[in-house]
Amino acid sequence: MPEKEALKQGPVTLEEIEPGVGLVTMNRPDKLNAINLELVEALETLFRFLDDNEAIRVIILTGAGRGFCSGADLFQVAEHSDHEAFKSAEKYLRLVQKRYSNLCCGLRRIPQPVIAAVNGPAAGGGFALALASDVRIASPEAFFVASFINIGLSGGEMGSSYFLPRMVGMSRAAEILLTGRRVPADEAERIGLVSRVVPREELIPEALSTARAMLGKSPGGLRLTKRVLDGNLAAMSLEAALDLEDRNQTIMVTSHDFFKRVSEFTG
Repeated sequence: MPEKEALKQGPVTLEEIEPGVGLVTMNRPDKLNAINLELVEALETLFRFLDDNEAIRVIILTGAGRGFCSGADLFQVAEHSDHEAFKSAEKYLRLVQKRYSNLCCGLRRIPQPVIAAVNGPAAGGGFALALASDVRIASPEAFFVASFINIGLSGGEMGSSYFLPRMVGMSRAAEILLTGRRVPADEAERIGLVSRVVPREELIPEALSTARAMLGKSPGGLRLTKRVLDGNLAAMSLEAALDLEDRNQTIMVTSHDFFKRVSEFTG
């Protein structure tokens, strides 16, 4: 499979570190894993590969070296400032902006829950990728920066204005997006941006422990739980949220897994 071969090396790598668990590493350590067009293409390849992959059931997302992801590669941007995409808003939207923002849609669309193991700076687009993951675990060296506003852009990009208020509340989200300040790991844990902070050497083992807990659940249960969390983030009413939950439960109650697990509980 071409996608699988492409993900063995390059700006994004995928390794099945245990049966069912894929470790995805953004692999530009000399650039703090900054996002360039090659990394964008590699993530797009990854999402295509994972979309119908039933063997890999949980993803751990991290960065090589001392950083998670420092956001867009501004050196590449500067080098291509005369590119045709920058001469037209329509072209920029189509050729650049949509490809970057679709990375967060890609993380949400794949069926596998994504655990972000944030091992260092998560800035700009890296911050957004962490937000778009299902679970975030950080090391003490990690920090989060919505750096868009610091380089003359709007503070909301790649879903940050969607995810962040839902995680930490509107007031905290507004302050983080409007100031572009660093949010250190301990504060991120306190305000609910990350689930927990663990020593750096324990980061991947802790993420793997969480992945193993997920693997103990039924494949359908995992996939539909991710879908219901997505769907009900923007539910228009309690009734709409219940309709989606009822649909999922009806699908699962008629599955083999449900009665198998019920019999284990009842003896």
